[in-house]
Amino acid sequence: MGDTQVDITVLSSLAEIPASDWDACACPEAAAGRPNDPFTTHRFLKALEDSGSIGPGTGWEAHHLVARAGGEVIAVAPLYAKSHSQGEYVFDHSWANAYERAGGRYYPKLQIAVPFTPATGRRLLARPGHEATGRAALVQGAVQLAAENGLSSLHVTFCTEGEAEAGRQMGLLHRIGQQFHWENARYGDFDAFLAQLSSRKRKNIRKERATAQAFGGAVRQLTGDQIAPRHWDAFWRFYQDTGARKWGSPYLTRAFFDIAHETMRDDILLVLAERDGRAIAGALNFIGRDALYGRYWGAVEHHPCLHFEACYYQAIDYAIAHGLGRVEAGAQGEHKLARGYLPVATHSLHWIGDPGFRRAVEDYLAAERDAVGEEIELLTDWGPFRKQPHEEPE
Repeated sequence: MGDTQVDITVLSSLAEIPASDWDACACPEAAAGRPNDPFTTHRFLKALEDSGSIGPGTGWEAHHLVARAGGEVIAVAPLYAKSHSQGEYVFDHSWANAYERAGGRYYPKLQIAVPFTPATGRRLLARPGHEATGRAALVQGAVQLAAENGLSSLHVTFCTEGEAEAGRQMGLLHRIGQQFHWENARYGDFDAFLAQLSSRKRKNIRKERATAQAFGGAVRQLTGDQIAPRHWDAFWRFYQDTGARKWGSPYLTRAFFDIAHETMRDDILLVLAERDGRAIAGALNFIGRDALYGRYWGAVEHHPCLHFEACYYQAIDYAIAHGLGRVEAGAQGEHKLARGYLPVATHSLHWIGDPGFRRAVEDYLAAERDAVGEEIELLTDWGPFRKQPHEEPE
C-alpha cells in the first residue's frame, strides 16, 4: 500500500456511513446514470437492514469494512458474520461438515457478499484511482478480523474475474462456479434472436410462449411509478409460496418490498401475469446499466410454461427493447440452456485459517475448477444456437 496510511473501521450498519461516501466507492458510474448493478448500492443493502431481512436472528450480522486514507473514504465492502451458509448460492456445506467432523468450529465465518443475491459484481468496492490500495486494504482488514477473532474462514462470493485474480495474487483461494446468462447480440427483436437458434429449439420456444399466453390473461411489464403498492401485495404472496418451498421460509421480509418501492422502484422490473384484474404469477427483476437480473418468481396458480414466459422470455424482450447486453437469470438451472441462456463462469475467493484444512480445500478447488471448465465447454457445445451457418431460419 506504499506510503499511504490506510485505516480500516468496521460498521454494524449502513446507517453509520453517508450514502454518498459508500456509493462513491460502490457505484461511481451512477453519477452519469444507472449503477452497473444496484446490489452493492447503499440503498439496496440498507433496505435489507432496515427491513430486518438481515440482522439479529437471521444469521447475517453486518460488519461492513470502510477504508480511509487522509480522512477520505477510499474503499468499502459489505461484510457479514454468518452463523450458517444459507442465502449464499456458493455452497460450502461440505466444507463445514468436514471441518466440524475434524473437531473444528466452522461458524461463525465472515462473508463479503450481497445477501441472497447470486449476481456477479464488484465486492471490494474502491473509489476510482484507489483500486489497488483499496482492494489490498479491504482483504487485509477482513483476514485480520477473521484471524484475530479465531474464525474459520472468509469468503468473497460472486466477485468479478478481475477481483478474483487480484485476490489470488494476495494469497486467497479461487473458486469457479457456473451460471446461465443470455447475451444480446444486438437483436432487433425476439424473432431475430430466435432466428439464431436451431430449428427444433426455435419451434419449442414459440410453442412454450403460445402455451404460456393461453392462461387466459395478459403478461405486463411494470417499472418505476407503474408499480403500485397493490402489486407488491400480490408479489409477496408469490414470494412466500416460492420461499416456503425452496428455503423453508422466505429470506426477505414483507417490509423489504415496501422499502424497495420507496427507494428502488426505478431499479426494478416487475413482470406480472394478470387475469380478470388479479395477478396470479410474477417475476421480480433488477435493472443494471447493461444487464437485467432475474431474482424471484412465484405463482398462486399453475399454468404450463408461464414460469418460462415470465422469467426468461419477458426478460429477453425487455433487454432487447432497452438495449441491455445480457440477462442474468440467477443461480443454477440447466433448463435455461434450451431457452438461449449459455453457461458462464462465476468467481469467489476464500481464506481458510487452518493450514491443513486450507490445503485440502485448495486441492478440492483445483479439481473443481477443471471440472466446471469442462462442463461449461460441453454445455456451450450443446447450446441451442445454430451450428451450421447455412441453416436457414424459418
